[in-house]
Amino acid sequence: MSNKEASEGNKGSHQTQLYVQVPSTCLPIVYSPEYNITFMGLEKLHPFDAGKWGKVIHFLKEEQFITDEMIVPAREASEEDLLVVHTKRYLNRLKWSLVVATITEIPPLIFLPNFLVQRKVLRPLRTQTGGTIMAGKLAMDRGWAINVGGGFHHCSSDKGGGFCAYADITLAIKFLFERVDGVSRATIIDLDAHQGNGHERDFLDDRRVYIMDVYNRYIYPGDGFAKRAIKRKVELDWGTEDTEYLQKVELHCEGALNEIRPDIIVYNAGTDVLDGDPLGGLAISPQGIVKRDEIVFRAARRRGIPILMVTSGGYQKKTARIIADSILNLHRQRLIGGEVLDGAGPSMVPVMMSKSVSSGSTLNVI
Repeated sequence: MSNKEASEGNKGSHQTQLYVQVPSTCLPIVYSPEYNITFMGLEKLHPFDAGKWGKVIHFLKEEQFITDEMIVPAREASEEDLLVVHTKRYLNRLKWSLVVATITEIPPLIFLPNFLVQRKVLRPLRTQTGGTIMAGKLAMDRGWAINVGGGFHHCSSDKGGGFCAYADITLAIKFLFERVDGVSRATIIDLDAHQGNGHERDFLDDRRVYIMDVYNRYIYPGDGFAKRAIKRKVELDWGTEDTEYLQKVELHCEGALNEIRPDIIVYNAGTDVLDGDPLGGLAISPQGIVKRDEIVFRAARRRGIPILMVTSGGYQKKTARIIADSILNLHRQRLIGGEVLDGAGPSMVPVMMSKSVSSGSTLNVI
């Protein structure tokens, strides 16, 4: 561990294994095979493709964009890590299979012993959560990072729901606030089809966090209390299509970043906006999703603001291919990749070094 990392570790409230030194040969793309949920077919009882994260990596390898050696292996978030945000009472409640069945909306989990639920369902979600926290640090070091999983935006400090058992977005931001000098403001750009009521509840009274949320106004969760935390709220109608959607995303993304310049952007890039998604209710094309991600990354890069992307919701089998295509497009557009590390183009790395060196019953889903 470097002196810088040691000082950052000391600045936090506990020792964590998530802020590790990453070889420069790795791209800031975080993933683990442990992300994927497979257990006697029970995962098929929910429309979520519980193996989509591995499929994204498979497509990226197939296109020769990445190899196993270039991926940052995600580590599981420990109980101490989770307690940075979650209450002990909430974590104890996850020791009841009924509670986990309710949160994940997989009713047969009720009948399984909790040690199996922990191993087969919650451990993958804890590993994805660790991945988001790790990617937050990587984004600050490298200018960008992608966690191929995560984006559990319905979970808050004391309540889960909609397949979200851990508040990974809140955790990533709180870790940065506690452990990385110079990080005092964050912007969440949540473009999943559902309202991100978990992080909204967590940051309701925190003026350091600016939330922009674009979602279908008619679907889960409809959390009026949480909406008070949204600084830039864009409510969409059923069947919104590419032209209107992309205009609104660009207008409000630019507006949000012009209003307040954050030290980090957390981009919740849900693909449940895709036309035909059984839960999103919108009608965005695959090309529209690729363009949307490009708009967000371009806005961040142009301003030299580090960006962390998580993949969040998306419930059709083809969403893994779309996520991979979007990552490949970001690389083609020189918005991510080796050139960011090398300082080519409007690189964010000099900005980052100045920060880090100084420290030394309805079916609902994400």
